[in-house]
This record gives sequence, C-alpha cells and structure tokens, in this order.
Amino acid sequence: MSEQKVIYAIGHRNPDTDSICSAIAYANLKRNMGCENVVPARAGSVNKETKYALEYFGVEAPQLVSDIYPRVKDIAVKVQKSVKATDNLRTLGMAMKECNLRSIPVVDDENKLIGMASVSDLAKAYFQEITLDSVSASGACINDIANVIEADVLVAGDNEGKINGEIKVAAACMEKAAESIKAGDVVIIGNRPESAFIKCIDLKVACVIITGNTTISDEVVAKAKDENVMLLSTAFDTYSTARLISQCAPISSIMTTDVISFKPSDMLSDIKGVLEANEYRNYPVVENGKLVGIVNKDKFMMPEKQQIILTDHNELAQAVEGIESGKIIEVVDHHRFGGLQTSDPIFINVRPVGCTCTIVTNMYQQYGVEIPKEIAGLLMSAIISDTVLFKSPTCTQTDKDAVEYLAKIAGVDYKEYGMAMLKAGADIGDMTPAQIVKNDSKEFQIGNYPMLISQLSVMDTDQVMAMQDEILAEMARVCTAEGYAMSIVIVTDIINEGSYLLFSGEPKNLIGEAFKQDASKSVMYLPGVMSRKKQIIPPLSEAVKKL
Repeated sequence: MSEQKVIYAIGHRNPDTDSICSAIAYANLKRNMGCENVVPARAGSVNKETKYALEYFGVEAPQLVSDIYPRVKDIAVKVQKSVKATDNLRTLGMAMKECNLRSIPVVDDENKLIGMASVSDLAKAYFQEITLDSVSASGACINDIANVIEADVLVAGDNEGKINGEIKVAAACMEKAAESIKAGDVVIIGNRPESAFIKCIDLKVACVIITGNTTISDEVVAKAKDENVMLLSTAFDTYSTARLISQCAPISSIMTTDVISFKPSDMLSDIKGVLEANEYRNYPVVENGKLVGIVNKDKFMMPEKQQIILTDHNELAQAVEGIESGKIIEVVDHHRFGGLQTSDPIFINVRPVGCTCTIVTNMYQQYGVEIPKEIAGLLMSAIISDTVLFKSPTCTQTDKDAVEYLAKIAGVDYKEYGMAMLKAGADIGDMTPAQIVKNDSKEFQIGNYPMLISQLSVMDTDQVMAMQDEILAEMARVCTAEGYAMSIVIVTDIINEGSYLLFSGEPKNLIGEAFKQDASKSVMYLPGVMSRKKQIIPPLSEAVKKL
C-alpha cells in the first residue's frame, strides 16, 4: 500500500545463480538510472551455490515473491480519516465533507477497527429524527454541546460536563415551561427577560444555553456562578441550536458494527463475489485487528497491474505464478524465445551469450554506470556458474571478457573462487529425490509435450546415481501429479564434462531420437553435454518434429 508501486526484477521459478544475481544487478542498474522503485525479487528458494555467492560478497537474497496475483494490498489506499465511536455526529459529518468520503472507519484508541459510519447511516439517523431526548440518553456531554453550537462559556459550572437530566427547550411562557424543567436538565432558551434566566438557574439545572447572542447581564452570570450552573451563549437561534445539539449524539449510536473487511493478503479474485453482493463503496483493510487501509470498489474494477522485468527467462511457463495478471515491461535474457506476447512494445535485450549477467555487465558499461564491488562479484559468480567456469559450450569470448573485467572490480581470483563456488553448489548433502527432481527446474513446451527439465551439477555423479531408482520414481510421481508428459533430470559431471540423463514419462522415443541412444532404460550418459539450453533443448525440439 505504498504511494509508488514497486517494479519487480525477477528471474524464473526454481532460480539458479544467474536468475538471482541478474535480478539483483539489473535492479541496481535501473535504480542508478532513475527508476528508484525497481526492486530485485526471486520466485523460489536460493540454492547452495547462490547462497555461497551471496554470503561471500555480503549481499542479502532478494525478497521472495511466490506469486503476483493481484491482492487487496495492491489496490488499498491509506486511510484519509478515521473517527472514534465517542466522537459526535457533527465531527463525522465534517470529516466526510473535508475528505469527500461517503464512509469512514470507526476505530478505538489502539486503531483497532470497531465499525464503519456512512452517509447512509447519517441520513437514516436524521430521517428517524435523533431527538434531544436521545442525545441526552446517548452519553453526550455538555462540552460536546458547547463545541457543536460554538458557544461562549460564560460560567463553567461544577458538573464535569455530564448530562444527568434531559435537554429541554423553553419555548412556552416561563411559568408553563418551568413545570417540566427539573434539576440537572439542560435548558435552551432564547431572548427572554432576565427573570426567565434566573428562574432556570433557581431550578438547579445543569446548564442554561442562551441563544441568539442575547445580552446577558452580570447579575445572571453571578447567579449562575453562585449556583454552579453552567452558562453558555451562542449566536444560533433556538431552533438551529436544538438541531445542532442533535448532532452531539456519538457515532456509536449510528455506526455499523457488522463490518465487511479484508486482509492485505486477500486475493482480488477471492473478494470479487463479496464486492458484487454488497452495495458499499469502501471497505476497510485490517491486519491483526488494526486498520491499515481502505479499498474502494471502483478501484477494484480496474486494478493497476504489477509491473515485471523478466531476467534470465522469457517463457511464461517458467515465470513467477500469476504472471498473466502482471505486466511485463522488460526482458533481459540469453535463452530462446518461447512465444512471449505483450500488449505494448517493451524493452528487450536478448543475446546469444552464456549468461544473462554477461548482458547486464555490458549494460553497465554501455550506460556508464559504475559497478559496485559486491555487484561485480555477483555478476561474475553467475557467469562462472552458467558457463561452468568456461567449460560449457554456451560460453563465448564475451562471457570470458566479462569475468576477467568483473574479477578485477570484485578483487578475487576468479579461477580459485569459481571452483570453490561450484564445489559448494555441487554438494548434494542430504538432498532428497524430490529436491533433486526440482533442482534448477524449468518448464518447457516441446511440441505438444509439457516437460519439466531439471539440472544438477556435481563434482562426482556416483552419489546421485546411487539414488537412481528413487529419483525415477519421484519423477514419475511428479509427471502424474503435475500434468507433465515427461520429467527429465540432467546430472552434470563438472570434472569429467558430461551428463547423465534420467527421464520418466512419454514419449521415450523422443529421447532416443534426440540423442541417438537406447531410451528403454530411462537413463543414458551423454559425454560432453553440459548445457541444457544448447545441448538438451535444441535436440528435443528438432526430434519432436519427426515423431
């Protein structure tokens, strides 16, 4: 519910080092170029390799954004005005007029929501005629009355502002009016002889309100002081005074306590039915019982879309959940284009290099923006990761040049650092088969077949391949549960520069056709294969055309 909505620079789901580091570095570049509301984000957990890089260079992981479905917090606005249940109706009316609001939240001293007061509540109250009797019964005090009628306090009295009796208008002759006036009452009286004022004081009333700016003698004032009777003088006539006093009833007497409220995290799709079924224009937003904002029904009809910058991916199947509800405004990537469509022209920087962070590095240089040491370290880490320290066939001379340039800024030996980082990421530790199947996973549409293709880079493949049966069983479960035609896990041997390919699902002959090997055993070894982007996806995309 901020004034300026943030723009997320975010990588793909199940992020790798390039996905995380490109988001951080590109968001920093955008902020340095004047886009102060661009923030880095991630669509999944941080893997071991990326954690090593972040901790080494002292950078916090980006905030986790699990989805960008529009929520109440995205359309809520700050509360312009709130009132207390003890405030009077005149305060409510003035607040509505001042802020041009048709409804206002009612809160307690701790800002906890206790009700709503609307124009219709106010109109209903006047239609039902709030009488002077109901004002005195409502708990309103004489000080409230004095404020509402803009009275001069001539004598403060000694009743602590409490109304113990009724509010009476002395409209008849004084002798007749006196028959109904009792001690403790509040009496409204106009331009009468002084004897009428004295008579009211003698009856031990709590307060005498003299209307119409009537001249009041020192004798009457002295009498009121002697009897501890509050004496007020107002410029309003008697009728207007009585009508204004009716506005002294507390807001609690008309407010609605059965309030429909929402939480900031509520999705707009979930509250749509509630809004359509109710006629209110404004709805309070409450967190932990406390009022934090207001949702206007009109704004719900056309919510502002969350703006997104995609880094290290461009296929919607790989993007953060709810991407169809957002607005993609930029793409910085090094992968194939996967059918991306946008409603408006956008900025796209896609180049055939080994890493998105190589592109981001070149953009810093192009725009003349200085690269901070820690950002240089992250950019370098991502390039080393994606190119497997230049061993991947995706690596270009541009990637190598970028690493050497960045290593000088970061102040590290990139070969020594790179091996340490890759080793940290290659340690599978106590990873379960389920975690291996989803490690660095991306969704691809190969022909008519939706596929989940994951990759795990290790120094020694033996530990992973010892779990082959369990991993294949989990892959089969994922296909069934999540609707994939196939699940593929690439276990890459960093040292020996090759990969084992584990696959589950159908059509298996697609794998055989793509890599020219026997696919009957759900596993094959591919020497020299290290890149999913360049050595796995292209052969699959070509092979599917022959099925």
